[in-house]
Amino acid sequence: MTATTTAAVHDSNTQQSLFTGRVMILLAVVLSSLPLRSAITSLTPLLSRVSDNMGFGNTIIGIFGMLPTAVFALAGFISPALGRRFTIEQMALVAAATTAAGIVGRSMMSGVTGLLALTTLALIGMGIGNIVIPPLVKRYFGDRVALMSTVYLTCIQLGTLIPAAAAVPLADTHGWRVSLAVWALIPLAALGPWTAIIITRRGDDIGHHVVEPPKTIGPVWRSPIAWSLTIMLGMTSLITYTLFTWIPEILTSAGGSESLGGAMVAVFSGVGFVAALVAPALCVRLANPFPIVIVCACCYLFGFAGLLWAPLTATIIWVLFLGLGPTTFPAVLTLINLRCHTGAGSAALSGFTQGVGYLIACVGPLLFGVLHDVTKEWVLPFGFLLVTIAALLVGGYYACKPRYLEDSWVAQRSCATSSRKQTYLKNDHCTAKYVETKQNQTPWRFTGKDTSERDL
Repeated sequence: MTATTTAAVHDSNTQQSLFTGRVMILLAVVLSSLPLRSAITSLTPLLSRVSDNMGFGNTIIGIFGMLPTAVFALAGFISPALGRRFTIEQMALVAAATTAAGIVGRSMMSGVTGLLALTTLALIGMGIGNIVIPPLVKRYFGDRVALMSTVYLTCIQLGTLIPAAAAVPLADTHGWRVSLAVWALIPLAALGPWTAIIITRRGDDIGHHVVEPPKTIGPVWRSPIAWSLTIMLGMTSLITYTLFTWIPEILTSAGGSESLGGAMVAVFSGVGFVAALVAPALCVRLANPFPIVIVCACCYLFGFAGLLWAPLTATIIWVLFLGLGPTTFPAVLTLINLRCHTGAGSAALSGFTQGVGYLIACVGPLLFGVLHDVTKEWVLPFGFLLVTIAALLVGGYYACKPRYLEDSWVAQRSCATSSRKQTYLKNDHCTAKYVETKQNQTPWRFTGKDTSERDL
């Protein structure tokens, strides 16, 4: 009886410990996901006000527009090096601290150089956060990938919309510096859970323990899975940031008002909630979620056609369709986990996919604008976006196939081993034929002193 009671108490304590750990990591993930876009959308509505105060023009505003994808790409490239020195939980802590420092610091700057530098610092923290969240979900919520992907993607959408909507009212009431600085409270709040997790658990004893297979580490860039996901993410981000930048200009050039352009950008962002709620579950349920990519491509095409030929007729319909197009973004982030067996594989794949993908996306807004400046029309710029949709379909076709990153590493290693064995066998075969030829000719006699001595 005593043994039974003791065992029951032990099991109860174990379950409570696991539950508490999951709540802590859940809180940390939520607080880390919310600010992953806030430094962008809290500044964009205030750029004209800040530019008037600091005295910079459209060129600097264009640089601010290119910073997010460029810095996110940089974060993707430096994250693997950080991952070799720090645990993934420590990286999440550093990401939150860096984001908070950048957001607070830039609100205190009096010149554009400091504003750019501190915004870049905040974006680096956000970029590292982008990288580490998917493998954290894989590690601690491997049994709830769809649910947790929905949770953190919804948090990203909230962190995109709320600062954009509140930035101007806050600036009108308290000034633009307070409006920029207030969003540092969220990453600052994330420091507490991550610090507690690192100190009390050392990042190893949280949640349900999943025994991972042996880590077969290989070069991510040699995996077709990595490249297909990279193309899928890169094309999605390229189109998304291009539309963020140019929807207002497209509408105003057709005779619409600035308020219409701003409202349509908000609608375009808001539709992302639907994507965040639906895409992860569909990716988990479907063995091959390529139909999602096809539907998104069709939504893009429909929206492009509307904006090109009838921008002020049923504008909200075109923008709603365009807002459904980036559903491939949460799909990619979910597939990063679904295409890996291990947390190490997910971390490597996340870093590569986002690093190279965001680097590709950098050219979108700039090239779209250059094509418009050259032609003075929107036909060629939208033709450029059609090419990116074709690339999105190709990348999505291969990314959605049910296969795993670690398996491709094993296959590459097996092929390399097999190739070496075949080379050895070939060399042995050639050696054997050479010996056989020499034996058949028998022109030489071994004397023990000089193997070249002729037998006459």
